[in-house]
Amino acid sequence: MAARAAALLLLRGSRGAPGARGLLQPRPSALCGLEWFMKDCTLSNAPKKPLTAYLRFTVEQRPIFKEQNPDLKSKEIIKKLAEAWRELPESQKKVYEEATKADFKVYKEEVSKYKAELNPEEKKSLKEEKRRKRARKEIIKKKRELTVFGKPKKPRSGYNIFISEHFKETKGLSSQETMKVLNEEWKALSLSRKQVYMQLAQDDKIRYANEIKSWEEKMLEIGREDLLRFRRLKAKIGKHLEEIY
Repeated sequence: MAARAAALLLLRGSRGAPGARGLLQPRPSALCGLEWFMKDCTLSNAPKKPLTAYLRFTVEQRPIFKEQNPDLKSKEIIKKLAEAWRELPESQKKVYEEATKADFKVYKEEVSKYKAELNPEEKKSLKEEKRRKRARKEIIKKKRELTVFGKPKKPRSGYNIFISEHFKETKGLSSQETMKVLNEEWKALSLSRKQVYMQLAQDDKIRYANEIKSWEEKMLEIGREDLLRFRRLKAKIGKHLEEIY
């Protein structure tokens, strides 16, 4: 505790310093690697698709909702906008839908003109970008399905178990500062105390091995072998995407 108090004082005098390595700055997962590779996967200089009727409504109404409800968080505002859209009379929804239809007509004309002006190399690049976008959508869909079908959580390290156990004990600090304090405590922890967390981590590995085996058997039973293939595919995504898709 004395070490923690000293660390707290030090941190208060040096706010804004770079964060410690740990839970706040995790090693990018395989999926994050894919997201990084594909996040800018948009057709360069290509016409952008118009907003849907619903999105057009939210863009228009969001500033009004935010002004009327300044204390609401973004998620709550989004929820209210969704409710307002559902309750909107069909005659008013039609205004947004007609505007979207008109924009789509212009969009199709612009796309035709855009494609006609592409040279062979640009057409090849365009095709590749479309392929990557389809792959990205499939990855996101599969990731959501893994959650829906209850894929077991990966085992935690001894360090992460220690952090989660003590994270709420450092009051009055930002998350970044808390991580700094706990990181120093972990480094100073005696070998015997660290061993306790290492054993917990080992137990968690056993838990995961048992749960993932049962989960995979269940997926085979219900005919979702595709989720098993995707789970293994994720381990390779850290390499080059072209080797996978």
